[in-house]
Amino acid sequence: MDISAAGALVSGGASGLGEATVRRLHEAGAHVVIADLNAEKGEALAAELGDRARFIAVNVTDAESVQAAVDLASEPERGLRIAVGCAGIGWAQRVAGRQGPHPEDLFNNVLQVNLVGMFNLLRLAATSMNENEPDEGGERGVFVSTASVAAFDGQIGQIAYSASKGGIVGMTLPAARDLSSRGIRVLAIAPGLFDTPLLAALPEEAREALGAQIPFPSRLGMPEEFAHLVGAIAENPMLNGETIRLDGAIRMQPK
Repeated sequence: MDISAAGALVSGGASGLGEATVRRLHEAGAHVVIADLNAEKGEALAAELGDRARFIAVNVTDAESVQAAVDLASEPERGLRIAVGCAGIGWAQRVAGRQGPHPEDLFNNVLQVNLVGMFNLLRLAATSMNENEPDEGGERGVFVSTASVAAFDGQIGQIAYSASKGGIVGMTLPAARDLSSRGIRVLAIAPGLFDTPLLAALPEEAREALGAQIPFPSRLGMPEEFAHLVGAIAENPMLNGETIRLDGAIRMQPK
């Protein structure tokens, strides 16, 4: 996939891993639509990047909202070629504890945003990509979702989050097979401990302690490293149907 001049869409693109991905694709020449609930940050990022960057307010659990973003990124002259799902939330609570059973509504909410929201973006982006003219290699588009090492190494209290991210992993291969005849690739990245806004709220001592758990490099991952992998996936047509751990060889402990 030639990133230059491609249409791209990044959900959760106003901050963290999504923002870094927007910057990486834009720097490579893509026309990027930033889709996010946070209008203030999204509009500021689009204004900073200038040409080839636009913001649209999107709730990934609302199919009409996602469709509007896909339409915006699917201009006829270039088409939507690259879609990256970075929108997501977390919730920490044990299956059962002093507070009683894990609330069903909170479990459902995490799955709706992380898993159903990713499915919405996947199905609607792929439908748009399906109309693209194939490039010289027969490719029409590439979709990259954000899973997590929690899909494999879920910790205490991560039942909802791990289930949602495990679902993303489970979707990846069948989606790639579904779309293979149309030249649309589907992959997932499973990040480990990354320096995102969620961890930025922790004291520096706690952040350093988390980074020290990673075998090498013994530090928190940088969003730019996630974005670099997105770019490499887009450019390498043989990558397909796989979940790639991006974690410095960490295997999370129970807590």
